[in-house]
Amino acid sequence: MNFDQTADRPGARRRALPTFYYHRHFLELLDFIDTHYRHVLMPEHEALNASFRRLDEAAQRLYVRLANRRGRLFDVARLRYPEIRGLEGALRALRAGDWIGPPSSSLFEDVLSFLTKREIRAALGPWLPGLRPSLKKPELVELALARCEPAEFMSRARLDRLDRLLVQRRSGWVAYLLFLYFGESRESLSRFTLRDMGLVRTHSFREIYEPRFCDREEALQTFFFARRLRRYRRGDERVRRLLAAEADDWPEPAYDGAATLRDTLAHTIGRDLERAGLPGEALAHYRRGDSVACTEREIRLLLADGDREAARSRLETCLEQPRSPEERLFAEDLYRQKFGCKRTSALTDALRSAETIELDEALSGSPERGAIAHYVERGWRAWRAENGLWRTLFGLLFWDELFGRDHAGLHSPFEALPQPLRDGSFYAGHEEAIETRLAGLADTNAVKRRLLRTSTRHFGTPNGIFRWRRSMAETMFALLDHADGAAVAAVLRRLAREYRQARYGFPDLLVIDDLGARFVEIKAEGDQLRRNQLVPLQQLRAAGLRADVVRVRWVLDPNQTYVVIDVETTGGQGERHRITELAAVKVRDGRIVDRFESLINPQRTIPRGITRLTGITDEMVADAPRFADVADDFEAFMGDAIFVAHNVNFDYGFLSREYARLGRAFRHPKLCTCAAMRKLYPGGDSYSLAALCQRFDIALETHHRALCDAEAAAQLLLIVNEKRAEALALG
Repeated sequence: MNFDQTADRPGARRRALPTFYYHRHFLELLDFIDTHYRHVLMPEHEALNASFRRLDEAAQRLYVRLANRRGRLFDVARLRYPEIRGLEGALRALRAGDWIGPPSSSLFEDVLSFLTKREIRAALGPWLPGLRPSLKKPELVELALARCEPAEFMSRARLDRLDRLLVQRRSGWVAYLLFLYFGESRESLSRFTLRDMGLVRTHSFREIYEPRFCDREEALQTFFFARRLRRYRRGDERVRRLLAAEADDWPEPAYDGAATLRDTLAHTIGRDLERAGLPGEALAHYRRGDSVACTEREIRLLLADGDREAARSRLETCLEQPRSPEERLFAEDLYRQKFGCKRTSALTDALRSAETIELDEALSGSPERGAIAHYVERGWRAWRAENGLWRTLFGLLFWDELFGRDHAGLHSPFEALPQPLRDGSFYAGHEEAIETRLAGLADTNAVKRRLLRTSTRHFGTPNGIFRWRRSMAETMFALLDHADGAAVAAVLRRLAREYRQARYGFPDLLVIDDLGARFVEIKAEGDQLRRNQLVPLQQLRAAGLRADVVRVRWVLDPNQTYVVIDVETTGGQGERHRITELAAVKVRDGRIVDRFESLINPQRTIPRGITRLTGITDEMVADAPRFADVADDFEAFMGDAIFVAHNVNFDYGFLSREYARLGRAFRHPKLCTCAAMRKLYPGGDSYSLAALCQRFDIALETHHRALCDAEAAAQLLLIVNEKRAEALALG
């Protein structure tokens, strides 16, 4: 297999594109469609494919340029494609083949948007004489749409620019080709371009791909709903109204993909109508859908309208034949609340009964990281898990069945999620192999060796299941070492059977405590527990694993460690500037407990203005260590502390970039003394470090030297924490 990993390399450069890259991309698209999708093309599509290939190269290139433009309307006089020789001849050829032509009255609104205010006013003269000069263009457009007949306006209007306007025809053909290739509604070849620039990765599992549609009717029906959903989401209010009004004419989907898109479109329109205060129209659209989301909104609108019997009947149907665990949970909750005299939902009950841990309020921006530190302080181990842990384990364990050359059900080089996972056929198609793999989980060492071999052989291979990380084995192995193999197998079996429904919602953390593996969903103050989070918790418990919700209460923890940092640099933010001095002081329990200080060789000259400001010269840093030489020591000094600085993003940004140059991540919760002082002590004239030190009588003897500034910022942190403690005490 050949895999391009350029996009993953730190600092990877974008590749230059050849002159006619867009033309090559379109021919690649056509060749792919002719090879894999001829069976779903209409006769007119095949005729257009052949007709396009008969155009000369200049005409082909010009058409692709126009098809890639935003909007279908363009002014011939403004076309600027210097790489296309014989532009006039290409225009004539496209006109002759009806690839471009004058706009029809169906594009009236597009034409109005294209014209200037003066041109619209002049054209409106025969219909609306005496228009006020103060009218703005949007008002003139609305008048034209409301009062003019489009064909007559466009035929009677004597506008030079209107005569120059042309429209790109065959847009439906291009959209259908893109849909067949990508499986979603698209309007351009941009993903091909991003691929060639090294910004989007593709795989080469195979040269022959499986078509995503079995027959023409399935493709056309799915395309119908995909295109309307895209137009609705991207359209203005008028477009959305028109699309909603045509819902009575929607075909009844006969295929799962089309039905899913229909349901999403119905729900999207219904929610917009609800927000607009039109519950009756919203209810009609929800009834056109057949998804859990549509059913829930339908029932809630029935209850709001007082139709309790209809709501009860729909709820009882959901309870008797739930389409998913989420629907069962929703129906049980709502039925108990509305018809069983229970006031609170299972979500509320789970949150109220959850264990509570106390974390320092400075960690409010990253409660999961704070919770990990909390568990580590108690002598346990903890990692971020979420969906990545289970999906990585699943993808590696079943890699051969998913991506082996004889098995990978893929539709295009851009698509990395095999079709058997999309349509739910993976387990049935590989049941014997899957069960053999799951039985092997009983031999922990053997399965770990298998996972290592697979990850070594395929590391970096693009796939739609998980992201490669060099540290992923640690979390997987912790789970395998401390959880019951049969319980892990039960979760993986569910993923194999219904991957699309089961792949999301897993808890935030994996904790290895005195009793073994435990999954934890962290909820800070004000957070809600969602159904798609509670259901996976219940399923993990049903499999035999411990899984809990843990609430966070914010406090001022005297044992919390802060590291207050200051860096001096060769200039402002940016890749070309580097650190010249790094200092940090460690604060715990209201006092400074340790210090770190070093000049840094920036590997470039220090500008004179910076030397005047900091006093740091090229001679001073000539024999100083490079950042790479102190990176390990500073990382050890930081530990799991909160990163504190005055204007924190400046210092944090420089250090993050330095570690990125070494191929290492630098991630810590942040606290800004400048922002905190603004919040806690408002009304000051200046919140610079010097001004605050003067205001609070803090020594600042050698300003713009790193250790002096870091120690001053540490004193500000103590003032901030004192004020935070007062605020928390008051509630």
